Amino acid sequence: MAKPRVKICCISSLAEAEMAIRYGASALGLVSAMPSGPGVIAEDLIAEIAVRVPPPVATFLLTSKQDVNSIIEQQRRLRANTIQIVDRLEQGSYDDLRSALPGISLVQVIHVTGEESVDEALSVAAHVDAILLDSGNQKLAVKELGGTGRTHDWTLSRKIREAVTVPIFLAGGLKPENVVDAIQAVEPFGLDLCSGVRTDGKLDEAKLVRFFECVAGA
Repeated sequence: MAKPRVKICCISSLAEAEMAIRYGASALGLVSAMPSGPGVIAEDLIAEIAVRVPPPVATFLLTSKQDVNSIIEQQRRLRANTIQIVDRLEQGSYDDLRSALPGISLVQVIHVTGEESVDEALSVAAHVDAILLDSGNQKLAVKELGGTGRTHDWTLSRKIREAVTVPIFLAGGLKPENVVDAIQAVEPFGLDLCSGVRTDGKLDEAKLVRFFECVAGA
C-alpha cells in the first residue's frame, strides 16, 4: 500500500498554506461560503492563496453551490485547480463542468451516513476524478457539509473504496491518534483533515508534524 497523500483543509492564510506544504501536504483546502462549519474565508483570500501555491500542490476550492453555472463562475474568479463539490449537483452535470473548465479536476464529496452512500458513490464515480468520503449530514435543517470533526463508519468507506476505480480521499475526524487505524481500515488514496491539526482554530505546527510522522509510520 502506497503512503496516502495528505490534504490539509481550512487553510486561512498564506502562512498556513506555506506551513502545510513545508511538512508534506499534497493539497490544500480553501473553503468558500458554507451553511455551517469551520474554515470559511473570503473569496479574495482564496484567490490570493491559490495563485501563490506552487505546483504540484493541488488547490481544492470547496464549494457548496449546487448549480453548474455558479460553480463555473466561482472557479473562474478564484482559479483553484480542483473543485471539491460538497453537496449534490442539482442543476447541470459533471460533463458541463468539464466542458467549461478543461484541466480542472473534479472531486465529489459523499457524506457517509449508511448503505445508501455506497450507491451514491457508485453513481458519480465515472464522472469525477476522485471521491472524498466525509461525515456531514445533508438532511439537517442547517446542512453539515464538512468540518464536523466526527469520524464515520470506516467499513462503509472501505466498501466504497473497493467498489470504485477512482481515488478515494478519507475525511472526518482524522487526527494523529487515529490516522494509523484509518489508513489500515480503508487504505485510501488520500487523507483530508482540518480540526485534527489545529488548536483554537489555528494550524498547529506540533500537531502537523505528529500527523505526518504517524502517516509515514503507518
